[in-house]
Amino acid sequence: MQVSDNRTPGQPEAACVPLIAGLSEIAGGYDVILCDVWGVIHNGVSASRAACEALMRFRAQGGCVVLITNAPRPAQAVVGQLDRLAVPRAAYDDVVTSGDLTRLTIAERIADAVYHIGPLRDKPIFDGLKVRFAELEAADYVVCTGLFDDTRETAEDYQPILERMRDRGLWMLCANPDLVVERGGELIPCAGAVALAYERMGGEVFYAGKPHRPIYELCLRRAAKITGGAAIDRARVLAIGDAVRTDIAGAHAFGIASLLVARGIHAGEMKLHGAGLVSAHVQDWLDEQPVRPDAVIERLAWA
Repeated sequence: MQVSDNRTPGQPEAACVPLIAGLSEIAGGYDVILCDVWGVIHNGVSASRAACEALMRFRAQGGCVVLITNAPRPAQAVVGQLDRLAVPRAAYDDVVTSGDLTRLTIAERIADAVYHIGPLRDKPIFDGLKVRFAELEAADYVVCTGLFDDTRETAEDYQPILERMRDRGLWMLCANPDLVVERGGELIPCAGAVALAYERMGGEVFYAGKPHRPIYELCLRRAAKITGGAAIDRARVLAIGDAVRTDIAGAHAFGIASLLVARGIHAGEMKLHGAGLVSAHVQDWLDEQPVRPDAVIERLAWA
């Protein structure tokens, strides 16, 4: 992997994170890719042809691709969305969602009453589960899949609800740990923003998806089944995503390599709007992050 030479003067070269032009530069070092969906494969409105092509090329040379997403819906619902956005099924082997893990957690507490925070489109997460819904005053815990109206609301609008939850000592199950997601070029708040606000008030939250370990363990179990049953060597696994807080931090904690897609939710912070991938801007921004990826790419592409 080659690092651009337009680094800030005086910056030690060893501190630089490699900037790559295409996945082909590093693909040979990995057998399995755990790839984020929103911000990498599509932006909620249209699919990235280059990203799909890159994943298909990786699979064509024998690699396994598991899509790993904090979508608060079952995997089959995500596959349906990918189909509608014309993401080829040849681009991936399997899909694992935070919604899948949320369902498992709900099933373990099936006797408890649930208060749901989230839009109607997230209701499929409860399909097939005999969930007893209740108003907040009668609920045993809260499942947050998103905001009721993410086009107009922010986490601050939930302060009254969160205060009532805290006063009752209710536990929150967050089905989507993302703070924001890109939708057609606009950043939209997610369930993680509401959950973080609740944590800061002293509330207890369980996060079902990235960056937490269970979703990665499930992905590797699925990958092992796809590739023949043998345990997956983590040194041969690459996580791809556009969010430092979830994709990169999760990969780091799990002990696998990561590739950051720069033109995602952090594009503005890295000064990419209207410009290409400039090493100086990227490296300076990465220096301020709690974890760093193993490489950075502007958009996911093969070459």
